[in-house]
Amino acid sequence: MSTEVPARSEATATPTAPHRMPGRESADRKQVTQGRWASMLLLPTLVLLAVVIVYPVINAVTMSFQKDAGLNPVTGFFEQGGFAGIDNYVHWLGQQCNGQACPPGTLGSEFWSAMGTTFFFTIVTVILETVLGFWMAIIMARTFRGRSAIRAAVLVPWSIPTAVTAKLFFFMFAFEGIINKLLGTQILWTGSEWPARWAIIISDVWKTTPFMALLILAGLQLIPDEVYEAAKVDGASAWQRFTQITLPLVKPALMVAILFRTLDVLRMYDLPAIMTGGANNTTTLSILVVDQIREGFNSAGAVSTITFLTVFLVAFIFVRFLGANAVGAATSSGKK
Repeated sequence: MSTEVPARSEATATPTAPHRMPGRESADRKQVTQGRWASMLLLPTLVLLAVVIVYPVINAVTMSFQKDAGLNPVTGFFEQGGFAGIDNYVHWLGQQCNGQACPPGTLGSEFWSAMGTTFFFTIVTVILETVLGFWMAIIMARTFRGRSAIRAAVLVPWSIPTAVTAKLFFFMFAFEGIINKLLGTQILWTGSEWPARWAIIISDVWKTTPFMALLILAGLQLIPDEVYEAAKVDGASAWQRFTQITLPLVKPALMVAILFRTLDVLRMYDLPAIMTGGANNTTTLSILVVDQIREGFNSAGAVSTITFLTVFLVAFIFVRFLGANAVGAATSSGKK
């Protein structure tokens, strides 16, 4: 006697539950746990940044729309100020004093002069530091005896505090200082406009060129030696290897270095403040902000806000149009 097992139809078949690999569940759980720990560890840093950066920026912007307390020129009474709207910005950007053009020598007329001085220092110092830093980086990238000692020695100027560097070059550029002795000149380096500007530029280049050199050196070390060897086999000259291999491959690190230094010079304060006190047309935007604080916090808030927006705009142009993206550079470097 034969027994037949009835076939189960597809309609009545019990669906099979999807099988999950134990390793995948463990990996997902680990990723969630790591994300929570990362958030918990980053939270104190984010709170600290909000306290020391976000709050002062918001407070400065709020103050920039308020009037400074002082005597009313019409009534002669002391007033506490109040809402000023965009009057502070009109005062600085339009060089307006009570609806009229500011006379020479007033703070309103000094704004565009400080802006021009700041960008002059930025353009000249960044160009010189980039050229010299690239040259130093190429030398330090080669293999020779004593390379480690030279790399350590290059860090010495950069490690010196800016205030100490400024005071050091202040004595060097004095009328009876070592610069005039070596050159055999009698130049008032900090007593006239262009000598004072070039004294500040030389001081800044001496201090921060090693910073540029080290950042560019990091980019040079990511270029494989095989690329240069292949170019030599193909008959490429030294100039062709530099323009066709070195510059394109080191561009991410180079642009990040230029971005850092540009933003740093746009906020320059220590060197001109100590060497010249901002005299002889060496007043930068940061010096102007500090000087204006003594006159009124709200008006200084407008200048500081304009300075912040200027720095932000320059950083945006570098990252958006010139490719100075530190995150992108690090990602591309990790893929090589």
